[in-house]
Amino acid sequence: MKTIAFLGSPRKEGNTELLLKEAVRGIEETGFTVQIFNLNVMNISPCQNCGGCDDTGVCIYEDDMSQIYEAIRTADRIILASPIFFFALSAQIKIMIDRCQCFWSEKYLLKKPISAGKYGRKGLLLLVGGQKKEIGTQCAEASAKAFFRTVSVPEHTTLSYTGVDTKGAILRHPTALKDAYAAGKELVKI
Repeated sequence: MKTIAFLGSPRKEGNTELLLKEAVRGIEETGFTVQIFNLNVMNISPCQNCGGCDDTGVCIYEDDMSQIYEAIRTADRIILASPIFFFALSAQIKIMIDRCQCFWSEKYLLKKPISAGKYGRKGLLLLVGGQKKEIGTQCAEASAKAFFRTVSVPEHTTLSYTGVDTKGAILRHPTALKDAYAAGKELVKI
């Protein structure tokens, strides 16, 4: 089973990354590996809304998205891990999602959705934000859900933690790390 994860935090060893590491640990302890894309260090240009993918389902721009496209296409499980910035997914996650317009074109214009594969496709969304209101996680989840459905992930689980801001604060949350570990294990159950 192929699992990929997108780390959308610019903060090294920050709350989002710590949460993702626990989910990955849960997956790896079941015997599977996870390919992690640290989006903050990748060369990804924003979508230009040029329509270049409308007829082919293939983005005409070449950068680090080329390796991401193939990983998404062949993954059985996809994890998005993002801090909440201004009630939204981070720019790092959002730029990657926007560049998946080619999958949208392929699925909805060309009627060629990504195959469900041998195990079906499932997702996990990990959100961490300093704000205490749930609206931030709700807005971020709406965007993530649109991405998941576009890349033929019909179901996903969301873990969201608010009021977690300073670096390392997730370590003091009473359940977050255990929740992420358990969600990782659950994600790869067949």
